[in-house]
Amino acid sequence: MRTRFQTTLIKFLYIFIDILFIHLAIFLAATLRQSTLPFSINFSSIYFARENPYQFIFVFWTVTTILFLKSKSLYQTKREVLEGFEIGSIIKSVSIATLIVIVVLYGLKIPDFPRSILLIGSGLIVIFLSIWRVCKRLFVEYIVSRGYNNLNALIIGAGRVGGALVEEIRKKPGLGIRVVGFLDDFKTECEEHPDIKILGKIPDFKEITRKEFVNKVFITVHHDSEVFLRLLEQARVLNIAVRVVPQGFDLVSGEFAKYNIGFIPILEYSEETPFRKQVGKRIFDFIMTLLGLVLLLPFIIMIAVMIKMDSPGPIMYVSKRYGRGGRIFNMYKFRSMCFDADRIKDQLKERNEVDGPIFKIKKDPRITRNGLILRKYSLDELPQLINVLRGDMSLVGPRPLPIDQIEKEDFKQLKRLEVKPGITGLWQIRGRSDISFSRLLRWDIWYINNWSFWLDLNILMQTFPVVIKAKGAY
Repeated sequence: MRTRFQTTLIKFLYIFIDILFIHLAIFLAATLRQSTLPFSINFSSIYFARENPYQFIFVFWTVTTILFLKSKSLYQTKREVLEGFEIGSIIKSVSIATLIVIVVLYGLKIPDFPRSILLIGSGLIVIFLSIWRVCKRLFVEYIVSRGYNNLNALIIGAGRVGGALVEEIRKKPGLGIRVVGFLDDFKTECEEHPDIKILGKIPDFKEITRKEFVNKVFITVHHDSEVFLRLLEQARVLNIAVRVVPQGFDLVSGEFAKYNIGFIPILEYSEETPFRKQVGKRIFDFIMTLLGLVLLLPFIIMIAVMIKMDSPGPIMYVSKRYGRGGRIFNMYKFRSMCFDADRIKDQLKERNEVDGPIFKIKKDPRITRNGLILRKYSLDELPQLINVLRGDMSLVGPRPLPIDQIEKEDFKQLKRLEVKPGITGLWQIRGRSDISFSRLLRWDIWYINNWSFWLDLNILMQTFPVVIKAKGAY
């Protein structure tokens, strides 16, 4: 565990780095618009030159931005917070700080300050602070995964939710959390993770936490208030952080919001359907897809030529899929199999290696030589950018399954059809073809219930390293 001095030192280091990047962003914005400023631009003149009439504005802009970043708890690395949400907090902080600067400019009637510097500068500040925080997070996750400042965690409740929590913790070694065991009044073993022992019952909490040097407690079951209050009181005395998994978290739609009525804290299960808030999702998809197609066009042409030279048949494989609301559309992929793959499929059904309605074989004899590479690195999915442009799909969403596969399943799948299917999603960053169909379905429903723009951004950011590692693809 870090000492208080180390924590304070790291916080000041973060603030110092932020100031440097904000300074750099303002300097670059001023350099780009040098003709609009009445003083010579260099790195120090932004804050320190006597002939600079806007010193106060630049200093005020920097300090205000730092204060808002601090209010969003951005001067500590909360390992459980997704990168996309952290970037969202940066955008909000910088935007509010810049708006306040504009109000001050009008209030103090400071003449001739170029508004273009505020626009360019705020954009550069967001970019620089986001990039450095992503790099910082990667570094922190690296050293934490190798043992730095790791924490011992005890999970109360060895049921389905407790087992799912263990699985998520294990998939993120950068969290630095080691689950020492469970406490459960009714179970003797966790079915999902029998390797993690049940150390005792809830009344044994005090003894177990001392014996196992526990730093965090996760409560995943909801007993009566007397048991819960006793756990909180014992944890407070032992100086142990307590985290509670909200009851019914996997069933409700929307986000959890915390607010107060008087002195009473309230946790709200939002009734608003998350996808009603997707005002900018289609715009974001369209712009990013258009940009991606322009940048990848030479690469796409090269893949098309390779496919044509590798085996007879069309370059594209077109498959009927269910879209939002059950609307059927043609999904495009680069052909990675022989041209009569669908006909041969019936002969291979007994070799299926995936549960549920999905048909997958690790060493599928229908795959071509180039198809092995295309599927390994998901390059066969690139033509789906056309589906995104057409509005059939989104960049992020539940994976669209073939019609014949969906029709074999029950009504649980209908939930997936409430939204547009995606090129990538939680299935992509959690194991791809290695995950079971039931788990894929559960993650899709969680994504639908908890959607936000920042969740999409986080999934996109995690997709690239997963695809490059080629884990779970076949």
